[in-house]
Amino acid sequence: MTLVKRNRKASKERPPPPPSPASGTGTPTDEDELEDYIVRRFPYLFERLHKDSRRRWLASKRFLIPITALLTLLLVVVFLPFDPWIILEQAGVPHLPELELARFFAELGKMRAALPSMDQFSGVEGFVVGSQLAQEGYKATYPVVIVPGIISTGLESWSTKPEHRTYFRQKIWGGMSMVGHVLSDREKWMATLMLDPETGLDPRNGAKLRAVQGIDAASSFIQGYWIWSKVIENLAAINYDTNNLWLAAYDWRVSLWNLEERDGYFSKLKSTIESFKKLEGRKTVMVAHSMGSTVLKWVEAEGPKFGNGGPSWVDDHIESFVSVAGTHLPKAMTAFLSGEMKDTVEINPAGAYILDRFFSKKDRAKLFRSWAGSASMWLKGGSAIWGNVTHAPDDPDGCEHTGLSHGQFVSFRPHPDGAEAMEPGLGNMTVDEVSAWVLEHTPQAYQRMVASNYSYGIERDDERLKANDRDHTKWSNPLEIRLPNAPSMKLVCVYGHGKETERSYWYARGSYEYDEAGIADAPDATCAVDSECTSSRPPLDMPLARRSWIDVGISDERPETPIKIRNGVKFGEGDGTVSLLSLGAMCAEGWRRPRWNPGGIKVVSYELPHQPNYNLRGGAQTADHVDVLGSTPLNELILKVAAGHAEEIQDRFVSSVREYAKRMQWDV
Repeated sequence: MTLVKRNRKASKERPPPPPSPASGTGTPTDEDELEDYIVRRFPYLFERLHKDSRRRWLASKRFLIPITALLTLLLVVVFLPFDPWIILEQAGVPHLPELELARFFAELGKMRAALPSMDQFSGVEGFVVGSQLAQEGYKATYPVVIVPGIISTGLESWSTKPEHRTYFRQKIWGGMSMVGHVLSDREKWMATLMLDPETGLDPRNGAKLRAVQGIDAASSFIQGYWIWSKVIENLAAINYDTNNLWLAAYDWRVSLWNLEERDGYFSKLKSTIESFKKLEGRKTVMVAHSMGSTVLKWVEAEGPKFGNGGPSWVDDHIESFVSVAGTHLPKAMTAFLSGEMKDTVEINPAGAYILDRFFSKKDRAKLFRSWAGSASMWLKGGSAIWGNVTHAPDDPDGCEHTGLSHGQFVSFRPHPDGAEAMEPGLGNMTVDEVSAWVLEHTPQAYQRMVASNYSYGIERDDERLKANDRDHTKWSNPLEIRLPNAPSMKLVCVYGHGKETERSYWYARGSYEYDEAGIADAPDATCAVDSECTSSRPPLDMPLARRSWIDVGISDERPETPIKIRNGVKFGEGDGTVSLLSLGAMCAEGWRRPRWNPGGIKVVSYELPHQPNYNLRGGAQTADHVDVLGSTPLNELILKVAAGHAEEIQDRFVSSVREYAKRMQWDV
């Protein structure tokens, strides 16, 4: 007997043909016999039909139901409001480091959970405000230039170095690609985002980041989290488009000097506004958010390193300037000292999640100190504006006899976590003392950068104010420069009030530790800001830094306490990010004095009460520092000014900022 090896695969894919039809005629008599007939007479056609049946199986319930369940589980992991990996850890299941894809989706899910849900993103439904005003007869009149705030503009890589080519034209700051870069190589991402500590320009590792250009540069920070898109949608509803609307994106990391030196930013801004006037025959309305409100002086300043507009340029080209939540006298000190992110003026939840989740406080402080542009957020005006050790202009009633005051901007107490006895000179520190102390505990390169680019005092002498028109280090401080000589321009300050805002702090100090940045933290550290601003080094030239952190162990929220303290933070009034004094004091008082407003520009203060609804971004009546860009009152105000109806906007105060401002030392 001959043995034949059987092909099992073929036997599975191609079953044997059935017996001949019972009729014996070879002609099929019903559907079953027809199928048998085809199998016998056309075996290759039968094999093809069998393969088609396998394809149909891919569309069957037996295949689709398990796949749908798997995809559903994946989406649940992404959009769950809690971390599913924590459950596994609590059950004793260790992380599997090789599952990078699983790690990516897990982190993406946690970031999604940290943001508002997709159906709750809109502070105000798109186009509604613009459509309503269009029906009332409002239409595009003046060209509009939008200047975003710090940290709003996306940054993309333009380096062609071999080690950076995989990043080319991808967003390193902003967008979903940022999440992937952080997860794949956290150290490389941080090194790419940092600047050279000596020059304040591109780092020496070959990285090269530039601001994303166009309307999309700051419309949204990450998919679903809008910044300027609601304002743009409503402007479009009254006939704005790219012919009369421009978003002036910029690299917010670099100093204002380097912004012109490297990118020609202020020259481009000036030429764009001039081209609008040539094409439209009208002046421009500028709308600036947060730190974007400091650009005018750089545009009008004469010289090859500036916009070179001249003393009459602003009056000739700017119809109105709308300062939205302008941080005129900001207070972002904790980011520089200890890497705390809450008061970095404009950091949104998505950006804060990335920095808080993947980087230590030490890393965050190092990152901020490499960004020369971030130093523009330093406290301005000193104790004359922010108060002394006994009282502050915005202290609530009842502080006089409690020993509590926002004038004590930073207070210390010995901490049980390895803290030594309190250092000499450390205790309740005013803004003047804190500014010097924080600067003393930053790297020497950062101290030199600050001294060569910024100034944080207050100038009361008219002649010196006039001389400061030629000193670029003063131009980001409204207390040391005058407004442009533009009597026909209108200045509208619009900002929120009624949301708890960080105002002052309790800090703790720990033990010394090695610091690779070389930060001097000896008890006798000093900083001579009027020469080469450098601090002394510890003994044996060892770069030791003493750990500092907000003392979360201190809280006092009793009803009878005039200043609420929560986790080491003393809260005051503001828009949730920026203090009321920084938002409104210059508009309510300083710029209404001829000393700082010699041209007599009309200044309007328009305060928005914070009235949030169930929406996680506050809804149509929010006054939060970032979310206000989607609010109905703000969008109405911007559109009315752009449509040539600025006269409808008059002073509106819902806070006591005028009373607080009168307590400041403007003349002493």
